[in-house]
Amino acid sequence: MTVKQISVFLENRAGRLAEFTKVLRENGIDMRALSIAETPDFGILRIIVDDSYQTACLLKDAGYIFSITPVLAAAISDHAGGLYDILHILGENGINLEYTYAFTARQKDLAYMIFRVEDNEKAIEVLTRNNIKLICQDELHDLFRQ
Repeated sequence: MTVKQISVFLENRAGRLAEFTKVLRENGIDMRALSIAETPDFGILRIIVDDSYQTACLLKDAGYIFSITPVLAAAISDHAGGLYDILHILGENGINLEYTYAFTARQKDLAYMIFRVEDNEKAIEVLTRNNIKLICQDELHDLFRQ
Protein backbone atom coordinates (compact mmCIF):
# COMPACT_ATOMS: atom_id res chain seq x y z
CA MET A 1 0.00 0.00 0.00
CA THR A 2 2.85 2.36 -0.88
CA VAL A 3 3.69 4.59 -3.82
CA LYS A 4 7.09 5.05 -5.43
CA GLN A 5 8.89 8.30 -4.80
CA ILE A 6 11.86 9.18 -6.99
CA SER A 7 14.57 11.26 -5.29
CA VAL A 8 16.87 12.98 -7.75
CA PHE A 9 20.13 14.69 -6.80
CA LEU A 10 20.60 17.99 -8.62
CA GLU A 11 23.33 20.59 -8.47
CA ASN A 12 22.13 23.75 -6.77
CA ARG A 13 22.69 26.12 -9.68
CA ALA A 14 20.52 28.29 -11.90
CA GLY A 15 18.57 26.41 -14.55
CA ARG A 16 19.23 22.89 -13.28
CA LEU A 17 15.61 22.28 -12.23
CA ALA A 18 14.38 23.67 -15.55
CA GLU A 19 16.69 21.26 -17.41
CA PHE A 20 15.30 18.35 -15.38
CA THR A 21 11.66 19.27 -15.97
CA LYS A 22 12.37 19.72 -19.68
CA VAL A 23 13.56 16.09 -19.84
CA LEU A 24 10.30 15.00 -18.21
CA ARG A 25 8.21 17.16 -20.52
CA GLU A 26 9.96 15.92 -23.66
CA ASN A 27 9.19 12.34 -22.61
CA GLY A 28 5.58 12.86 -21.55
CA ILE A 29 6.20 12.27 -17.83
CA ASP A 30 3.60 13.93 -15.61
CA MET A 31 4.64 14.92 -12.09
CA ARG A 32 1.96 14.39 -9.45
CA ALA A 33 3.87 15.77 -6.45
CA LEU A 34 7.12 17.62 -5.90
CA SER A 35 9.28 18.54 -2.94
CA ILE A 36 12.74 20.10 -2.89
CA ALA A 37 15.26 20.04 -0.05
CA GLU A 38 18.45 21.97 -0.69
CA THR A 39 21.92 22.69 0.58
CA PRO A 40 24.30 25.31 -0.82
CA ASP A 41 25.77 22.76 -3.28
CA PHE A 42 22.96 20.38 -4.25
CA GLY A 43 19.27 19.69 -3.91
CA ILE A 44 17.19 16.59 -3.46
CA LEU A 45 14.15 16.71 -5.69
CA ARG A 46 11.47 14.29 -4.53
CA ILE A 47 8.78 13.53 -7.08
CA ILE A 48 5.79 11.29 -7.54
CA VAL A 49 5.14 10.66 -11.23
CA ASP A 50 2.52 8.95 -13.35
CA ASP A 51 4.93 6.21 -14.50
CA SER A 52 7.80 5.55 -12.10
CA TYR A 53 9.34 2.72 -14.17
CA GLN A 54 9.50 4.77 -17.36
CA THR A 55 10.84 7.74 -15.40
CA ALA A 56 13.58 5.66 -13.76
CA CYS A 57 14.69 4.31 -17.14
CA LEU A 58 14.71 7.79 -18.60
CA LEU A 59 16.68 9.27 -15.69
CA LYS A 60 19.24 6.47 -15.85
CA ASP A 61 19.75 7.02 -19.57
CA ALA A 62 20.05 10.79 -19.02
CA GLY A 63 22.78 10.28 -16.38
CA TYR A 64 20.85 11.48 -13.32
CA ILE A 65 21.65 10.13 -9.87
CA PHE A 66 18.42 9.03 -8.21
CA SER A 67 16.84 6.53 -5.86
CA ILE A 68 13.36 5.08 -5.51
CA THR A 69 11.74 5.00 -2.08
CA PRO A 70 8.39 3.54 -1.02
CA VAL A 71 6.31 6.22 0.71
CA LEU A 72 2.74 6.44 1.95
CA ALA A 73 0.09 8.51 0.16
CA ALA A 74 -2.97 9.34 2.21
CA ALA A 75 -6.30 11.01 1.58
CA ILE A 76 -7.07 13.36 4.45
CA SER A 77 -10.32 15.04 5.32
CA ASP A 78 -9.90 18.64 4.14
CA HIS A 79 -10.78 20.49 7.32
CA ALA A 80 -8.93 22.33 10.04
CA GLY A 81 -6.99 19.67 11.96
CA GLY A 82 -7.09 17.01 9.24
CA LEU A 83 -3.30 16.72 9.16
CA TYR A 84 -3.13 16.78 12.96
CA ASP A 85 -5.36 13.70 13.09
CA ILE A 86 -2.83 11.62 11.12
CA LEU A 87 0.23 13.07 12.86
CA HIS A 88 -1.34 12.37 16.25
CA ILE A 89 -2.10 8.76 15.29
CA LEU A 90 1.48 8.24 14.08
CA GLY A 91 2.98 9.83 17.19
CA GLU A 92 0.75 7.94 19.61
CA ASN A 93 1.88 4.71 17.99
CA GLY A 94 5.59 5.53 18.09
CA ILE A 95 5.95 5.96 14.32
CA ASN A 96 8.56 8.56 13.44
CA LEU A 97 7.77 10.86 10.52
CA GLU A 98 10.87 11.70 8.48
CA TYR A 99 9.16 14.17 6.13
CA THR A 100 5.87 14.97 4.44
CA TYR A 101 4.56 17.04 1.56
CA ALA A 102 1.24 17.62 -0.13
CA PHE A 103 -0.12 17.02 -3.60
CA THR A 104 -3.34 18.02 -5.29
CA ALA A 105 -6.05 16.04 -7.01
CA ARG A 106 -9.56 16.73 -8.21
CA GLN A 107 -11.44 15.43 -5.18
CA LYS A 108 -13.80 17.59 -3.16
CA ASP A 109 -13.32 17.68 0.61
CA LEU A 110 -10.04 15.73 0.55
CA ALA A 111 -6.42 16.78 0.83
CA TYR A 112 -3.58 14.46 -0.16
CA MET A 113 -0.24 14.01 1.58
CA ILE A 114 2.91 11.98 1.07
CA PHE A 115 4.47 10.57 4.26
CA ARG A 116 7.95 9.10 4.66
CA VAL A 117 8.06 7.16 7.90
CA GLU A 118 10.60 4.85 9.52
CA ASP A 119 8.32 1.82 9.42
CA ASN A 120 5.91 1.65 6.47
CA GLU A 121 4.32 -1.64 7.52
CA LYS A 122 3.52 -0.47 11.04
CA ALA A 123 2.23 2.87 9.73
CA ILE A 124 0.00 1.12 7.18
CA GLU A 125 -1.47 -1.11 9.88
CA VAL A 126 -2.05 1.76 12.33
CA LEU A 127 -3.49 4.20 9.78
CA THR A 128 -5.76 1.58 8.20
CA ARG A 129 -7.04 0.57 11.64
CA ASN A 130 -7.86 4.25 12.24
CA ASN A 131 -9.81 4.55 8.97
CA ILE A 132 -7.20 6.64 7.15
CA LYS A 133 -7.47 6.02 3.38
CA LEU A 134 -4.07 5.06 1.97
CA ILE A 135 -3.56 5.15 -1.76
CA CYS A 136 -1.53 2.56 -3.67
CA GLN A 137 0.40 3.23 -6.89
CA ASP A 138 -2.47 2.15 -9.17
CA GLU A 139 -5.03 4.22 -7.28
CA LEU A 140 -2.71 7.22 -7.45
CA HIS A 141 -2.55 6.85 -11.22
CA ASP A 142 -6.35 6.54 -11.44
CA LEU A 143 -6.88 9.51 -9.12
CA PHE A 144 -5.54 11.85 -11.78
CA ARG A 145 -7.58 10.37 -14.61
CA GLN A 146 -10.84 11.57 -13.10
